[in-house]
Amino acid sequence: MSVHRWLLADQLGPHFLDDPRQPVLLIEARELFRRRPMHRQKAHLILSALRHRAAELGDRAVLLRTGTFREALAQVGGAVEVCHPTSRGTLAFARSVEGLTVLPPRGFVTSRADFAAWADRGRRGPLRMADFYREARRRHGVLTEPVGRRAGRSAPRRDRPEAPPPPPIEEDDIDAGVRRDLDRWVAEGIRFVGRDGPRRYPATHAEAQARLEHFLRHRLAEYGRFGAVMSADDPILAHSVLSSSFNLGLLDPEPAVRRAEQAWRAGSAPRSAVEPFIRQLLGWREFLWQLYWYVEPRLPGTGRLASTEPLPDWFADLDADAVEARCLADVLAGVRDRGWAHHSQRLLVLGNYGLQRGWRPADLADWFRRSFVDGAHWVMNETVLGLSQYADLGRVDTRPYAVDGTYIDEISDYCAGCRYLPERPLGDQACPYTAGFESFLHRNRDRLTGDPRLVAELTVRDDPERREAVLAQEEKRGGDPP
Repeated sequence: MSVHRWLLADQLGPHFLDDPRQPVLLIEARELFRRRPMHRQKAHLILSALRHRAAELGDRAVLLRTGTFREALAQVGGAVEVCHPTSRGTLAFARSVEGLTVLPPRGFVTSRADFAAWADRGRRGPLRMADFYREARRRHGVLTEPVGRRAGRSAPRRDRPEAPPPPPIEEDDIDAGVRRDLDRWVAEGIRFVGRDGPRRYPATHAEAQARLEHFLRHRLAEYGRFGAVMSADDPILAHSVLSSSFNLGLLDPEPAVRRAEQAWRAGSAPRSAVEPFIRQLLGWREFLWQLYWYVEPRLPGTGRLASTEPLPDWFADLDADAVEARCLADVLAGVRDRGWAHHSQRLLVLGNYGLQRGWRPADLADWFRRSFVDGAHWVMNETVLGLSQYADLGRVDTRPYAVDGTYIDEISDYCAGCRYLPERPLGDQACPYTAGFESFLHRNRDRLTGDPRLVAELTVRDDPERREAVLAQEEKRGGDPP
């Protein structure tokens, strides 16, 4: 009897199968959607991708809809194997099931053994993404020529890339069935956050590949200029919006890296654009995945900045209409309506706001996992806890992503038309980010001595009367929306 290959919901691309004749198992486990409120569009995307993969495989695939994974596996006769899961919880479960073989990980470029060999070398200081990225480029032979002087520049705030829209996502009967099932689940008491809407993200390898080809042809060349820019008029700018496709396993990152490098060598995109895109895949994505497994699993409740405040309801429930600060209202609305925001919006608007107000890092990481279509434990634990909130897991030390409103003004068009003024920390027109940044500095002055940038910022603002006024103002605001 053939061994079934169990494809998890983040292992749905062709690179997770070897033998075209091997039978495949797919499982919809309802309890995964019942545990905590997930974004409605994320739930739709997961179910749509599972069902589309089953339809593609035809008679080779068995799709089981049960309450739990264990219930489904009990229905399968014979041996089952699964590629290494992407969460510790699922891995522990897989190892507890008799007759289930766990294969090595797929969908990443660097092996865990190679990362451990690099990380275990004698070094001074903590692990750094930049060091790992240099090693990954060398090991895999990517962009091996010297970088030289960067030719890119930040895009003017009111400038926008000119590119045709990406290939549309066409919903089909499978999506209609998913929507009916989710509506029924809601009626039965399963809760979701965010708004439903037409499926915006690929649910098949073919859809994801078409989006990747469009990005490489029409947007990659501008990625260096617009990668960090934020715009209320254009949420995509030069981004690929393919994070969910990579995290569902619809796309293999290594061919995407090679294609981007080829675009530079062919002269269709400058290195100043290609290199930051490759750094996201070969650097950040790989680094976050490896850290999730390399570093001991300790999720801090408060982090090194002693952050203890719970997420307010308006933020947890994506109530963008309650917010007057234009940047936060726009980004939160994007999460509510699309389940997505690009990395600058996540770090400098959402994460920065929570950091300034001392929200519990573990709560914020959980919110990101549930509210974003690309949310995953291995991504959000390291990004939110280790990077955004300065609450690293022990061996990885990063600076906090704390900035004031003037920085947001430099890289966005949000401040034009906002009722708050980015340079003001006090008064009715005080920018919540500028006031919050100063409050953050004063509350954590003894914990920020290792960051020269923040120490310098604190020194500039260290006037006793101003300090007391800012702290009193922010305490009065409390958890109210800005």
